[in-house]
Amino acid sequence: MSLSFLFALSALVHAYVGWRLGPALPAGGAWSLTALLALSAVLVPLSLIAFRLHESRAKVWVSWTGLLFMGLFSSLFVLTLGRDVLLTVAHALSWIWPQLAPSAAFNDLSAQTVPPLALLVSLLGFLNARRTAPVVHVDVPITGLPEALHGFTIAQISDIHVGPTIRRGYLQAIVERVNGLQADVVAITGDLVDGSVSELAEHVAPLAALNSKHGTYFVTGNHEYYSGAHAWIDELRRLDVAVLLNEHVVLEREGQALVLAGVADYTAHLFDPAHQSDPAKALHNAPAHAAVKVLLAHQPRSAASAVDAGFDLQLSGHTHGGQFWPWNLFVPLQQPYTAGLHRLKALWIYVSRGTGYWGPPKRFGAPSEITQVRLVPAGS
Repeated sequence: MSLSFLFALSALVHAYVGWRLGPALPAGGAWSLTALLALSAVLVPLSLIAFRLHESRAKVWVSWTGLLFMGLFSSLFVLTLGRDVLLTVAHALSWIWPQLAPSAAFNDLSAQTVPPLALLVSLLGFLNARRTAPVVHVDVPITGLPEALHGFTIAQISDIHVGPTIRRGYLQAIVERVNGLQADVVAITGDLVDGSVSELAEHVAPLAALNSKHGTYFVTGNHEYYSGAHAWIDELRRLDVAVLLNEHVVLEREGQALVLAGVADYTAHLFDPAHQSDPAKALHNAPAHAAVKVLLAHQPRSAASAVDAGFDLQLSGHTHGGQFWPWNLFVPLQQPYTAGLHRLKALWIYVSRGTGYWGPPKRFGAPSEITQVRLVPAGS
Protein backbone atom coordinates (compact mmCIF):
# COMPACT_ATOMS: atom_id res chain seq x y z
CA MET A 1 0.00 0.00 0.00
CA SER A 2 1.54 3.31 -1.09
CA LEU A 3 1.84 6.25 1.28
CA SER A 4 -0.33 8.41 -0.94
CA PHE A 5 -3.12 5.83 -0.91
CA LEU A 6 -2.82 5.41 2.88
CA PHE A 7 -3.17 9.14 3.52
CA ALA A 8 -5.94 9.49 0.92
CA LEU A 9 -7.92 6.67 2.55
CA SER A 10 -7.43 8.23 5.97
CA ALA A 11 -8.61 11.60 4.68
CA LEU A 12 -11.67 10.01 3.10
CA VAL A 13 -12.92 8.14 6.19
CA HIS A 14 -12.24 11.12 8.45
CA ALA A 15 -14.11 13.39 6.03
CA TYR A 16 -17.07 11.01 6.14
CA VAL A 17 -17.35 11.42 9.93
CA GLY A 18 -17.08 15.21 9.65
CA TRP A 19 -19.68 15.32 6.87
CA ARG A 20 -22.18 13.23 8.80
CA LEU A 21 -21.75 14.84 12.23
CA GLY A 22 -20.52 18.39 11.67
CA PRO A 23 -23.71 20.03 10.31
CA ALA A 24 -25.70 18.87 13.36
CA LEU A 25 -23.25 20.24 15.92
CA PRO A 26 -23.18 23.77 17.39
CA ALA A 27 -20.67 26.05 15.66
CA GLY A 28 -18.01 25.63 18.35
CA GLY A 29 -18.45 21.87 18.42
CA ALA A 30 -18.26 21.64 14.64
CA TRP A 31 -14.96 23.56 14.55
CA SER A 32 -13.52 21.43 17.36
CA LEU A 33 -14.54 18.24 15.59
CA THR A 34 -13.05 19.49 12.31
CA ALA A 35 -9.72 20.28 13.98
CA LEU A 36 -9.64 16.91 15.75
CA LEU A 37 -10.44 15.02 12.55
CA ALA A 38 -7.83 16.93 10.55
CA LEU A 39 -5.15 16.11 13.15
CA SER A 40 -6.29 12.50 13.35
CA ALA A 41 -6.31 12.09 9.56
CA VAL A 42 -2.57 12.82 9.55
CA LEU A 43 -1.45 11.12 12.78
CA VAL A 44 -3.28 7.82 12.30
CA PRO A 45 -1.48 6.86 9.06
CA LEU A 46 1.78 8.25 10.46
CA SER A 47 1.52 5.79 13.36
CA LEU A 48 1.41 2.92 10.86
CA ILE A 49 4.71 3.94 9.30
CA ALA A 50 6.43 5.18 12.47
CA PHE A 51 8.70 2.10 12.45
CA ARG A 52 10.52 3.74 9.53
CA LEU A 53 11.74 6.59 11.73
CA HIS A 54 15.33 6.27 12.91
CA GLU A 55 15.18 8.49 15.98
CA SER A 56 13.71 6.38 18.80
CA ARG A 57 12.02 9.19 20.73
CA ALA A 58 10.31 10.47 17.57
CA LYS A 59 9.19 6.93 16.76
CA VAL A 60 7.65 6.47 20.23
CA TRP A 61 5.97 9.91 20.17
CA VAL A 62 4.47 9.45 16.71
CA SER A 63 3.32 5.92 17.60
CA TRP A 64 1.75 6.98 20.89
CA THR A 65 -0.13 9.99 19.53
CA GLY A 66 -1.20 8.30 16.31
CA LEU A 67 -2.42 5.15 18.06
CA LEU A 68 -4.36 7.17 20.64
CA PHE A 69 -6.10 9.00 17.81
CA MET A 70 -6.66 5.67 16.05
CA GLY A 71 -8.45 4.33 19.10
CA LEU A 72 -10.64 7.41 19.34
CA PHE A 73 -11.37 7.56 15.63
CA SER A 74 -12.32 3.88 15.50
CA SER A 75 -15.16 4.60 17.94
CA LEU A 76 -16.11 7.81 16.12
CA PHE A 77 -16.30 5.95 12.84
CA VAL A 78 -18.24 2.93 14.15
CA LEU A 79 -20.73 5.09 16.04
CA THR A 80 -21.21 7.40 13.05
CA LEU A 81 -21.76 4.44 10.78
CA GLY A 82 -24.17 2.90 13.27
CA ARG A 83 -26.09 6.17 13.48
CA ASP A 84 -26.35 6.30 9.70
CA VAL A 85 -27.63 2.73 9.53
CA LEU A 86 -30.23 3.53 12.18
CA LEU A 87 -31.37 6.67 10.34
CA THR A 88 -31.50 4.85 7.01
CA VAL A 89 -33.64 2.06 8.45
CA ALA A 90 -35.93 4.58 10.14
CA HIS A 91 -36.37 6.52 6.90
CA ALA A 92 -37.12 3.31 5.00
CA LEU A 93 -39.72 2.21 7.54
CA SER A 94 -41.31 5.65 7.52
CA TRP A 95 -42.66 4.86 4.04
CA ILE A 96 -44.92 2.34 5.80
CA TRP A 97 -45.18 3.95 9.22
CA PRO A 98 -44.75 7.73 8.83
CA GLN A 99 -44.51 8.19 12.58
CA LEU A 100 -41.07 6.49 12.50
CA ALA A 101 -39.52 9.26 10.41
CA PRO A 102 -36.59 10.72 12.40
CA SER A 103 -37.23 14.28 13.53
CA ALA A 104 -34.73 17.09 13.10
CA ALA A 105 -34.27 17.11 16.88
CA PHE A 106 -33.42 13.39 16.90
CA ASN A 107 -31.03 13.88 13.99
CA ASP A 108 -29.18 16.63 15.86
CA LEU A 109 -29.20 14.88 19.25
CA SER A 110 -27.89 11.60 17.83
CA ALA A 111 -25.04 13.44 16.07
CA GLN A 112 -24.18 15.40 19.21
CA THR A 113 -24.09 12.18 21.25
CA VAL A 114 -21.48 10.46 19.07
CA PRO A 115 -18.31 12.46 19.95
CA PRO A 116 -18.69 12.36 23.77
CA LEU A 117 -19.70 8.69 23.64
CA ALA A 118 -16.66 7.86 21.47
CA LEU A 119 -14.45 9.77 23.89
CA LEU A 120 -15.89 7.92 26.89
CA VAL A 121 -15.47 4.51 25.25
CA SER A 122 -11.89 5.37 24.27
CA LEU A 123 -11.03 6.58 27.77
CA LEU A 124 -12.42 3.43 29.39
CA GLY A 125 -10.68 1.35 26.75
CA PHE A 126 -7.38 3.12 27.46
CA LEU A 127 -7.63 2.50 31.19
CA ASN A 128 -8.47 -1.17 30.61
CA ALA A 129 -5.56 -1.60 28.21
CA ARG A 130 -2.93 0.11 30.34
CA ARG A 131 -3.70 -1.60 33.63
CA THR A 132 -1.82 -4.76 34.59
CA ALA A 133 -3.91 -7.69 33.42
CA PRO A 134 -5.92 -9.42 36.17
CA VAL A 135 -5.62 -13.16 36.80
CA VAL A 136 -8.31 -15.41 35.32
CA HIS A 137 -8.57 -18.85 36.94
CA VAL A 138 -9.57 -21.72 34.65
CA ASP A 139 -10.06 -25.35 35.70
CA VAL A 140 -9.64 -27.90 32.90
CA PRO A 141 -11.10 -31.36 33.63
CA ILE A 142 -8.88 -34.20 32.41
CA THR A 143 -10.19 -37.75 32.24
CA GLY A 144 -7.96 -40.19 34.10
CA LEU A 145 -5.79 -37.47 35.59
CA PRO A 146 -3.35 -39.10 38.04
CA GLU A 147 -3.54 -37.84 41.59
CA ALA A 148 0.04 -36.60 41.37
CA LEU A 149 -1.03 -34.11 38.69
CA HIS A 150 -4.19 -32.89 40.42
CA GLY A 151 -3.91 -29.11 40.63
CA PHE A 152 -0.98 -28.83 38.21
CA THR A 153 -0.96 -25.18 37.16
CA ILE A 154 0.14 -23.37 34.03
CA ALA A 155 0.41 -19.59 34.08
CA GLN A 156 -0.34 -18.42 30.54
CA ILE A 157 0.53 -15.01 29.17
CA SER A 158 -0.02 -14.14 25.54
CA ASP A 159 -0.08 -11.32 22.98
CA ILE A 160 1.77 -8.76 25.07
CA HIS A 161 3.10 -6.92 22.00
CA VAL A 162 6.06 -5.16 23.58
CA GLY A 163 6.70 -2.28 21.21
CA PRO A 164 6.17 1.47 20.83
CA THR A 165 3.58 1.81 23.62
CA ILE A 166 4.32 -1.27 25.74
CA ARG A 167 7.69 -1.00 27.41
CA ARG A 168 9.76 -2.48 30.23
CA GLY A 169 7.61 -1.24 33.13
CA TYR A 170 4.43 -2.72 31.64
CA LEU A 171 6.09 -6.13 31.23
CA GLN A 172 7.74 -5.96 34.65
CA ALA A 173 4.33 -5.61 36.32
CA ILE A 174 3.08 -8.67 34.40
CA VAL A 175 6.11 -10.71 35.49
CA GLU A 176 5.57 -9.79 39.13
CA ARG A 177 1.91 -10.81 38.98
CA VAL A 178 2.75 -14.11 37.29
CA ASN A 179 5.44 -14.89 39.87
CA GLY A 180 2.86 -14.37 42.61
CA LEU A 181 0.92 -17.35 41.23
CA GLN A 182 3.79 -19.77 42.00
CA ALA A 183 2.76 -21.88 38.99
CA ASP A 184 4.23 -25.20 37.97
CA VAL A 185 4.93 -23.84 34.46
CA VAL A 186 4.82 -20.47 32.71
CA ALA A 187 3.66 -20.52 29.07
CA ILE A 188 4.02 -17.60 26.67
CA THR A 189 1.82 -18.28 23.65
CA GLY A 190 3.26 -15.88 21.11
CA ASP A 191 3.08 -12.31 19.86
CA LEU A 192 5.43 -11.12 22.56
CA VAL A 193 7.00 -8.34 20.48
CA ASP A 194 6.46 -5.79 17.74
CA GLY A 195 9.97 -4.73 16.84
CA SER A 196 13.53 -5.93 16.53
CA VAL A 197 15.83 -7.29 19.23
CA SER A 198 18.07 -4.23 18.93
CA GLU A 199 15.09 -1.96 19.65
CA LEU A 200 13.33 -3.95 22.35
CA ALA A 201 15.81 -6.24 24.13
CA GLU A 202 15.95 -4.02 27.21
CA HIS A 203 12.15 -3.92 27.40
CA VAL A 204 11.81 -7.72 27.17
CA ALA A 205 14.57 -8.35 29.73
CA PRO A 206 12.13 -8.71 32.70
CA LEU A 207 11.15 -12.15 31.34
CA ALA A 208 14.40 -13.49 32.78
CA ALA A 209 12.89 -13.02 36.25
CA LEU A 210 9.87 -15.30 35.65
CA ASN A 211 9.69 -18.04 38.27
CA SER A 212 7.95 -21.41 38.22
CA LYS A 213 8.72 -24.98 39.27
CA HIS A 214 9.43 -26.26 35.75
CA GLY A 215 10.47 -23.13 33.87
CA THR A 216 9.15 -20.80 31.18
CA TYR A 217 8.22 -21.98 27.67
CA PHE A 218 7.52 -19.92 24.57
CA VAL A 219 6.02 -20.49 21.13
CA THR A 220 6.22 -18.06 18.25
CA GLY A 221 3.28 -15.97 17.09
CA ASN A 222 2.84 -14.34 13.72
CA HIS A 223 4.24 -11.04 15.01
CA GLU A 224 7.56 -12.66 15.90
CA TYR A 225 7.98 -13.39 12.20
CA TYR A 226 7.29 -9.75 11.35
CA SER A 227 9.96 -8.76 13.88
CA GLY A 228 12.82 -11.16 13.14
CA ALA A 229 11.85 -14.50 14.65
CA HIS A 230 15.28 -16.12 14.57
CA ALA A 231 16.92 -13.26 16.45
CA TRP A 232 14.10 -13.28 19.01
CA ILE A 233 14.41 -17.04 19.51
CA ASP A 234 18.09 -16.58 20.32
CA GLU A 235 17.34 -13.66 22.65
CA LEU A 236 14.65 -15.54 24.56
CA ARG A 237 16.92 -18.53 25.04
CA ARG A 238 19.54 -16.14 26.39
CA LEU A 239 16.92 -15.02 28.94
CA ASP A 240 16.45 -18.69 29.96
CA VAL A 241 13.08 -18.95 28.21
CA ALA A 242 12.77 -22.30 26.41
CA VAL A 243 11.44 -21.98 22.85
CA LEU A 244 9.43 -24.96 21.60
CA LEU A 245 9.54 -25.22 17.80
CA ASN A 246 7.49 -28.32 16.96
CA GLU A 247 9.01 -30.11 19.93
CA HIS A 248 8.19 -31.11 23.49
CA VAL A 249 9.54 -31.52 26.98
CA VAL A 250 8.53 -34.06 29.60
CA LEU A 251 7.72 -32.66 33.05
CA GLU A 252 7.40 -34.96 36.02
CA ARG A 253 5.65 -34.56 39.34
CA GLU A 254 5.75 -37.37 41.87
CA GLY A 255 6.60 -39.91 39.21
CA GLN A 256 3.84 -38.89 36.77
CA ALA A 257 4.70 -37.39 33.39
CA LEU A 258 3.13 -34.43 31.62
CA VAL A 259 4.15 -33.66 28.05
CA LEU A 260 4.35 -29.97 27.23
CA ALA A 261 4.72 -29.38 23.50
CA GLY A 262 4.83 -26.28 21.34
CA VAL A 263 4.46 -25.47 17.67
CA ALA A 264 5.59 -22.56 15.56
CA ASP A 265 2.87 -20.15 14.49
CA TYR A 266 0.22 -21.45 12.10
CA THR A 267 1.58 -19.15 9.35
CA ALA A 268 5.29 -19.56 10.17
CA HIS A 269 6.01 -21.51 6.98
CA LEU A 270 5.28 -18.38 4.96
CA PHE A 271 8.39 -16.83 6.51
CA ASP A 272 10.56 -19.92 7.04
CA PRO A 273 9.56 -23.31 5.56
CA ALA A 274 11.61 -25.02 8.26
CA HIS A 275 9.15 -23.63 10.85
CA GLN A 276 6.09 -25.33 9.35
CA SER A 277 3.65 -25.70 12.27
CA ASP A 278 3.24 -29.42 13.02
CA PRO A 279 1.52 -30.66 16.23
CA ALA A 280 2.20 -34.31 15.32
CA LYS A 281 5.91 -33.60 14.96
CA ALA A 282 5.87 -31.77 18.28
CA LEU A 283 4.65 -34.96 19.94
CA HIS A 284 7.07 -37.31 18.15
CA ASN A 285 8.78 -39.75 20.52
CA ALA A 286 6.83 -38.47 23.52
CA PRO A 287 6.51 -41.15 26.21
CA ALA A 288 3.40 -43.27 25.73
CA HIS A 289 2.85 -43.41 29.49
CA ALA A 290 2.44 -39.61 29.80
CA ALA A 291 -0.84 -38.89 31.58
CA VAL A 292 -1.46 -35.47 29.99
CA LYS A 293 -0.37 -33.89 26.71
CA VAL A 294 -0.55 -30.09 26.50
CA LEU A 295 0.09 -28.09 23.33
CA LEU A 296 1.10 -24.44 23.16
CA ALA A 297 -0.06 -23.03 19.81
CA HIS A 298 -0.43 -19.33 19.13
CA GLN A 299 -3.49 -19.56 16.88
CA PRO A 300 -6.67 -21.42 17.87
CA ARG A 301 -6.98 -22.85 14.37
CA SER A 302 -4.18 -25.30 15.21
CA ALA A 303 -6.82 -27.23 17.16
CA ALA A 304 -7.90 -29.55 14.34
CA SER A 305 -4.34 -30.86 13.96
CA ALA A 306 -3.92 -31.02 17.73
CA VAL A 307 -6.94 -33.34 17.98
CA ASP A 308 -5.47 -35.66 15.36
CA ALA A 309 -2.12 -35.68 17.16
CA GLY A 310 -3.75 -36.77 20.41
CA PHE A 311 -3.38 -33.75 22.69
CA ASP A 312 -5.60 -33.27 25.73
CA LEU A 313 -5.33 -29.48 26.01
CA GLN A 314 -4.29 -26.63 23.71
CA LEU A 315 -3.43 -23.16 25.01
CA SER A 316 -3.68 -20.37 22.45
CA GLY A 317 -4.00 -16.61 22.07
CA HIS A 318 -3.86 -14.46 18.91
CA THR A 319 -7.46 -13.22 18.93
CA HIS A 320 -7.22 -10.70 21.82
CA GLY A 321 -10.87 -11.64 22.36
CA GLY A 322 -11.52 -9.01 19.68
CA GLN A 323 -9.78 -6.33 21.86
CA PHE A 324 -12.60 -3.84 21.48
CA TRP A 325 -16.11 -3.90 20.06
CA PRO A 326 -17.13 -4.46 17.32
CA TRP A 327 -13.96 -6.19 16.07
CA ASN A 328 -14.72 -9.24 18.24
CA LEU A 329 -17.60 -9.92 15.83
CA PHE A 330 -15.11 -10.48 12.99
CA VAL A 331 -12.74 -12.89 14.76
CA PRO A 332 -14.84 -15.97 13.83
CA LEU A 333 -14.18 -15.20 10.16
CA GLN A 334 -10.57 -16.34 10.71
CA GLN A 335 -10.49 -18.36 13.94
CA PRO A 336 -12.73 -21.14 15.27
CA TYR A 337 -12.71 -19.70 18.79
CA THR A 338 -12.51 -16.14 20.09
CA ALA A 339 -11.89 -16.51 23.83
CA GLY A 340 -12.37 -18.88 26.75
CA LEU A 341 -12.55 -22.64 27.16
CA HIS A 342 -13.89 -24.81 24.34
CA ARG A 343 -14.13 -28.50 23.48
CA LEU A 344 -13.28 -30.17 20.15
CA LYS A 345 -13.81 -33.93 20.37
CA ALA A 346 -11.36 -35.08 23.08
CA LEU A 347 -9.40 -31.81 23.07
CA TRP A 348 -9.86 -28.85 25.38
CA ILE A 349 -8.87 -25.49 23.87
CA TYR A 350 -8.34 -22.41 25.98
CA VAL A 351 -7.99 -19.09 24.12
CA SER A 352 -6.54 -16.19 26.08
CA ARG A 353 -7.81 -12.67 25.40
CA GLY A 354 -4.19 -11.58 25.63
CA THR A 355 -2.10 -9.92 28.32
CA GLY A 356 -1.30 -6.72 26.44
CA TYR A 357 -2.82 -5.20 23.32
CA TRP A 358 -1.98 -4.48 19.71
CA GLY A 359 -2.30 -1.14 17.95
CA PRO A 360 -4.44 1.39 19.83
CA PRO A 361 -4.03 1.27 23.63
CA LYS A 362 -7.66 0.31 23.94
CA ARG A 363 -9.65 -2.63 25.31
CA PHE A 364 -13.41 -2.45 25.53
CA GLY A 365 -15.53 -5.51 26.17
CA ALA A 366 -12.50 -7.79 25.96
CA PRO A 367 -10.36 -7.34 29.08
CA SER A 368 -6.75 -8.51 29.14
CA GLU A 369 -5.79 -11.49 31.26
CA ILE A 370 -3.08 -13.52 32.88
CA THR A 371 -4.48 -17.04 32.93
CA GLN A 372 -3.92 -19.61 35.64
CA VAL A 373 -4.88 -22.94 34.11
CA ARG A 374 -5.36 -25.72 36.64
CA LEU A 375 -5.69 -29.40 35.73
CA VAL A 376 -8.44 -31.18 37.66
CA PRO A 377 -9.88 -34.68 37.35
CA ALA A 378 -12.98 -34.93 35.15
CA GLY A 379 -16.14 -35.04 37.21
CA SER A 380 -14.64 -33.19 40.18
